[in-house]
Amino acid sequence: MSISDTPPPAPPVPPTPPPPAQKRSGCLTALMAMFGIFMLLPGACALLFGGVSVFEDGNIASDIAPLVFLGLVVGIGGVALIWAAIRGRKAPAHPGTRP
Repeated sequence: MSISDTPPPAPPVPPTPPPPAQKRSGCLTALMAMFGIFMLLPGACALLFGGVSVFEDGNIASDIAPLVFLGLVVGIGGVALIWAAIRGRKAPAHPGTRP
Protein backbone atom coordinates (compact mmCIF):
# COMPACT_ATOMS: atom_id res chain seq x y z
CA MET A 1 0.00 0.00 0.00
CA SER A 2 1.50 3.32 -0.99
CA ILE A 3 0.83 6.83 0.23
CA SER A 4 -1.27 7.65 -2.81
CA ASP A 5 -3.68 4.76 -2.06
CA THR A 6 -4.89 6.27 1.23
CA PRO A 7 -7.92 8.53 1.04
CA PRO A 8 -7.44 12.16 2.07
CA PRO A 9 -8.53 13.00 5.62
CA ALA A 10 -12.04 14.33 6.01
CA PRO A 11 -12.21 18.11 6.42
CA PRO A 12 -13.18 19.23 9.93
CA VAL A 13 -16.84 20.01 10.41
CA PRO A 14 -17.33 23.72 11.11
CA PRO A 15 -19.15 24.41 14.39
CA THR A 16 -22.79 25.32 14.02
CA PRO A 17 -23.63 28.86 15.13
CA PRO A 18 -25.75 29.09 18.28
CA PRO A 19 -29.44 29.82 17.75
CA PRO A 20 -30.34 33.50 18.18
CA ALA A 21 -31.48 34.41 21.69
CA GLN A 22 -35.13 35.23 22.03
CA LYS A 23 -35.81 38.85 22.81
CA ARG A 24 -37.90 39.95 25.74
CA SER A 25 -41.29 41.43 24.94
CA GLY A 26 -41.85 45.17 25.19
CA CYS A 27 -44.58 44.68 27.77
CA LEU A 28 -42.22 42.87 30.15
CA THR A 29 -39.61 45.60 29.72
CA ALA A 30 -42.20 48.27 30.54
CA LEU A 31 -43.37 46.35 33.61
CA MET A 32 -39.80 45.95 34.82
CA ALA A 33 -39.14 49.68 34.40
CA MET A 34 -42.39 50.66 36.15
CA PHE A 35 -41.77 48.29 39.05
CA GLY A 36 -38.20 49.60 39.31
CA ILE A 37 -39.49 53.18 39.52
CA PHE A 38 -41.97 52.04 42.19
CA MET A 39 -39.05 50.51 44.11
CA LEU A 40 -37.18 53.83 44.00
CA LEU A 41 -39.77 55.44 46.29
CA PRO A 42 -38.64 53.62 49.48
CA GLY A 43 -35.05 54.54 48.64
CA ALA A 44 -35.98 58.20 48.27
CA CYS A 45 -37.87 58.11 51.58
CA ALA A 46 -34.88 56.44 53.26
CA LEU A 47 -32.59 59.19 52.00
CA LEU A 48 -35.06 61.84 53.13
CA PHE A 49 -35.65 60.48 56.65
CA GLY A 50 -32.01 59.50 57.14
CA GLY A 51 -30.87 62.92 55.98
CA VAL A 52 -33.33 64.72 58.26
CA SER A 53 -32.24 62.56 61.20
CA VAL A 54 -28.56 63.26 60.55
CA PHE A 55 -29.25 66.98 60.06
CA GLU A 56 -31.16 67.30 63.37
CA ASP A 57 -29.18 65.01 65.69
CA GLY A 58 -25.86 64.53 63.93
CA ASN A 59 -26.45 60.77 63.59
CA ILE A 60 -29.20 58.39 62.52
CA ALA A 61 -31.51 57.42 65.37
CA SER A 62 -31.26 53.75 66.30
CA ASP A 63 -35.00 53.19 65.95
CA ILE A 64 -35.14 54.23 62.28
CA ALA A 65 -31.68 53.01 61.19
CA PRO A 66 -32.93 49.54 60.10
CA LEU A 67 -35.77 51.14 58.13
CA VAL A 68 -33.37 53.53 56.41
CA PHE A 69 -31.09 50.61 55.53
CA LEU A 70 -34.02 48.55 54.22
CA GLY A 71 -35.27 51.47 52.15
CA LEU A 72 -31.82 51.96 50.64
CA VAL A 73 -31.56 48.27 49.76
CA VAL A 74 -34.98 48.33 48.07
CA GLY A 75 -34.01 51.51 46.20
CA ILE A 76 -30.78 49.91 44.97
CA GLY A 77 -32.85 46.94 43.79
CA GLY A 78 -35.07 49.36 41.88
CA VAL A 79 -32.06 50.91 40.17
CA ALA A 80 -30.81 47.44 39.23
CA LEU A 81 -34.23 46.48 37.85
CA ILE A 82 -34.45 49.62 35.73
CA TRP A 83 -30.89 49.06 34.48
CA ALA A 84 -31.72 45.46 33.51
CA ALA A 85 -34.89 46.58 31.72
CA ILE A 86 -33.11 49.23 29.70
CA ARG A 87 -30.07 47.10 28.94
CA GLY A 88 -32.22 44.27 27.57
CA ARG A 89 -30.72 41.40 29.51
CA LYS A 90 -31.19 38.07 27.74
CA ALA A 91 -30.96 34.59 29.21
CA PRO A 92 -28.49 32.22 27.53
CA ALA A 93 -29.95 29.73 25.07
CA HIS A 94 -28.55 26.81 27.06
CA PRO A 95 -28.33 27.52 30.81
CA GLY A 96 -25.53 24.98 31.30
CA THR A 97 -23.18 26.62 28.79
CA ARG A 98 -21.31 29.87 28.88
CA PRO A 99 -20.79 32.13 25.86
